[in-house]
Amino acid sequence: MSNTEKITININVVDLGKIDLLVENGFYSNRTDFIKTSIRNKLDTENYIIKDAITKNNFGIGIFMYGKDYLEKKVSANEKLNLKIVGMLVLKDDITPELALKAINSIEVKGILRADSRLKTELSQIIKFKNF
Repeated sequence: MSNTEKITININVVDLGKIDLLVENGFYSNRTDFIKTSIRNKLDTENYIIKDAITKNNFGIGIFMYGKDYLEKKVSANEKLNLKIVGMLVLKDDITPELALKAINSIEVKGILRADSRLKTELSQIIKFKNF
């Protein structure tokens, strides 16, 4: 499983030209290198805001993967999950929509939600997620 995702952005031609000049003059190896470096720098600058939001809203950070066995244990214990993730949430293919609805109370993902399309459809009422 890849830790990266492909995104598409629109940028005006003048800014694109400026990026190309920086690449041509050896400051960056290519456009992607410029964009990734710029994003990392901005995230570092805003890190205190991000940390505060994560703490205040009780988000987990990273890649979280749940399967049938774990959800069945939660149902057996009469517990329901409130999943709040910054990163990626993976709901394995062995999870049925019925089991997920019994085991999961809510899902909020800032990043990527990977699950069978049928499962996503069935869970749409409890998912708070924006896919850009």
